[in-house]
Amino acid sequence: MNTESAPQPGRLVQHPAGHDGELRAAVEELRQGRWYAARALLAHSWSSPGLWAARTQVLGAMAGQNDVLRHWASEEPATFGLTTLHTRVAVDQALLVGQHQPDSPDAVALEGTARQWCWLGASVLASDPVPWLGLLTLAQLDLNQARPEHRVPAPDQMLPPGPWGLFDQARRIDPWGREAFHRMLRVWLARGEIGPATEFLAAYQPSAPEGSALHALPLYLYVDRYRRAKRKEAVQLQWTDDQAVRDTVLNAFSHWQTALAQGGRWPVSDESHLAHALWASRHRPQAAEVFAAMSPFISAQPWQILAPDRPGNLLREATAQSYAVAG
Repeated sequence: MNTESAPQPGRLVQHPAGHDGELRAAVEELRQGRWYAARALLAHSWSSPGLWAARTQVLGAMAGQNDVLRHWASEEPATFGLTTLHTRVAVDQALLVGQHQPDSPDAVALEGTARQWCWLGASVLASDPVPWLGLLTLAQLDLNQARPEHRVPAPDQMLPPGPWGLFDQARRIDPWGREAFHRMLRVWLARGEIGPATEFLAAYQPSAPEGSALHALPLYLYVDRYRRAKRKEAVQLQWTDDQAVRDTVLNAFSHWQTALAQGGRWPVSDESHLAHALWASRHRPQAAEVFAAMSPFISAQPWQILAPDRPGNLLREATAQSYAVAG
């Protein structure tokens, strides 16, 4: 998405690491085939499961674009966290092919390889959430819940069977880990089951810690609802006419402010969804506050989903209108 002419403050850019400067440096080194910064970052991140999950997700996505892991493994096979990165790459590849070529020989083979990496990762580092996050990610491909682990009875009678055991394993290590909840939400959305997705959020999201980025989860559901709608203009009114949606957006904004006050940051993707939701629900001064705080970074979503043929234009419109009202 071209954001070069986005309004001030600053030129908005996309970077998978966002606000995390150490991660940005490691990503750039991996892009050039070097892994020393990534190796150090893995060692420094292990003590925080949430940080470990977030950083390995970005490092894995970058490593999957070249053969850096093969060279790394040949020179330093015992590097701490290397298996985790292999797991990330394998799962990403399986998900990509499985979504575009379901049931193809390549999809089946890649999913099998990814599952092997997940189980190997779980045996190497017992406290690593990534193997369970990987298996939870692969559950998105099993639309018919053919695997027994994908149709486990839910802990809440209001919720349908699903990969609850995998979800619980990820939460055992990181109870309120952002990725586990996003992966679980995507399981329902992959099946087009908006009702269970809504019920899932209603069951868990209100109990999320104050300031947690999990309070942005409903914003992703609203965007998905728009994406699926045949009459876009009708669904767009959810942000202006549905008081429950407007209240949820302001609640997310309050938690985002709390995170900043506590010295934390939300991922740029969450901030981008929040900025859009505030703008779309006509809370323009608040939207300007989020835009300014996340500058110079921006994520492709939700703009790409909401306006696939003109995401940059939509972003420029939202930022211009928000800053204009903010004065």
